[in-house]
Amino acid sequence: MVEQLKGRTVFITGSGGVLGSTYVRRMLAEGARVIASDLPGNRADALVETHGANPAFRFYPLDVASEDEVEGIFQRILKDGWEPNVVLNNAAITGELLMGAGQPFPDFADLKVSDWERTMRTNLTGPFMVARQMDRDIVGKWPCTLINVASMYALNGAHHRIYEGMPFKNFSAYGVTKAGIHGLTVWLAGYWAPRGATVNTIAPGAVFNGHSEEFQRRVGELIMLDRMAKPDEIADAMLFLASAQSGYMTGQMVNVDGGFSGW
Repeated sequence: MVEQLKGRTVFITGSGGVLGSTYVRRMLAEGARVIASDLPGNRADALVETHGANPAFRFYPLDVASEDEVEGIFQRILKDGWEPNVVLNNAAITGELLMGAGQPFPDFADLKVSDWERTMRTNLTGPFMVARQMDRDIVGKWPCTLINVASMYALNGAHHRIYEGMPFKNFSAYGVTKAGIHGLTVWLAGYWAPRGATVNTIAPGAVFNGHSEEFQRRVGELIMLDRMAKPDEIADAMLFLASAQSGYMTGQMVNVDGGFSGW
């Protein structure tokens, strides 16, 4: 059996979430060496507990909102003898993450500038800093690819009615940052092309993560396939983008949303 990612060394930010942990598992299974990163805590501990004995796995604590930490991450990895040729900008503050932290979901009029700026820092400035560090430490030294993770809401407005009565909402800063992510992609794609690097965006749709039956029903009505995605279905597309088979793709957004964006 051919391993799709054999010879690839993948660095993933935000590796502990439902999609990040799925990417780690699937990429290891496809022959990649995987360098996971996330904030210290339960999610990071679970990754290390699950994969720590695998010699193809490494974990580095990383806050993508910290310029000092991002500026040192690739040199740490290179010093340990690993050379990433695939980078996934996956870390993000999401509505579900805020809910898990016990924070309320304010109406737009009550959204604090500090919460807006915190989301911008993690979801957009963080990926910029990771890409900038790639430019300094990796790009041009060997062929590589960057995959920026956006969302079904990157280029589509949120359907606010589906969140009525739910314990969480879609919040404005998330969609704004995810639209910005693809702007970073297309700018970098042209800038890095002469140095042998490609840059693409993946835009996952609504991914099931313990949502109620009522919320699944509401979301399903907006999607051609009439259901939320399984995490592995998003990973299927990510594996292709991380593989050599996507070598002639750059500057593209790949929607994996069950037809949400096609109506």
